[in-house]
Amino acid sequence: MTVTFGWRIPDFPVDGSNADNFRQQIFDYLSLLEGHFETAWVGDHFFPWMESIDQRTDTIEAWTTLTYVLARYPKLKGGTIVLSQGYRPPALLAKMAANLQWLSGGRFILGLGAGWKENEYRAYGYDYPATGERLDQLEEAVQVIRAMWTQDAPVFQGKVYAVQDAFCNPRPDPLPPLMIGGHGRKKTLRLVARYADWLNFNNCTVDEYRELLGVLDEHCLAEGRNPLAIKKTYASECLAIAPTQAEVDRLLADSPFRAFNLLAGTPEECYEKIRSFVQLGVQHFIVRFPDYPQTGCAELFIKEVLPRFQ
Repeated sequence: MTVTFGWRIPDFPVDGSNADNFRQQIFDYLSLLEGHFETAWVGDHFFPWMESIDQRTDTIEAWTTLTYVLARYPKLKGGTIVLSQGYRPPALLAKMAANLQWLSGGRFILGLGAGWKENEYRAYGYDYPATGERLDQLEEAVQVIRAMWTQDAPVFQGKVYAVQDAFCNPRPDPLPPLMIGGHGRKKTLRLVARYADWLNFNNCTVDEYRELLGVLDEHCLAEGRNPLAIKKTYASECLAIAPTQAEVDRLLADSPFRAFNLLAGTPEECYEKIRSFVQLGVQHFIVRFPDYPQTGCAELFIKEVLPRFQ
């Protein structure tokens, strides 16, 4: 099984950098990773998702950032981790995704979720319905997007969304993989079983991942779907890697993401921790290094860990 890696582009600076410096840090980091990592990923937030960060901090916007990144770094694929379906009407999103897939030569991955950051919704004037309703909206959104990517004259009528002859040309070829992110056992994983090409679980233990896969298997059985058809990914917000445990501890102490340290360790420890997820069937890892904008963690990972999965 091929195992590949991607980088989660920071949504906001954590070192006090201004917007111009933050932009250059992202470009420099991507230049280092291109040719080693397969993907780059953007989150979908309007201001920092961490409540401990000043909400006025400079924050990237997902769609424009990823479009620019795919143009600037042609060796990378790019995805969203994950878009809130409530921020963009699904018909428009389907057209945007089809166009980006066409412009990028087939390097786009559409990650989509139900959304969760209520204060962002309220601040930007979006309604914020209950969780069950947002998941129902997500299911309709996926159906609209699939129809527009695959049908000549797409028609869909749901409780929330409707399209009539929603032409989407040029149609995406190949179809972008659809990744659904979330840990919800009853509804989210049912949607994964029913619609997703990829799934994403983030910052969970090996045991939690295994248990979630068991729930997914049950949903796949009910849907008549082979769970092996769904590509498994894992996202880690804090892959702290250093030659010694003392240096790892220092990296964690300095990082606001230290609570998400399940893959942290020396190169050998990081390898073994990642390998434990690979043994569950995980094929793609999306990571953030805590010393960013410094590159020591990334360089050590590329030198000591990455080759062991190639």
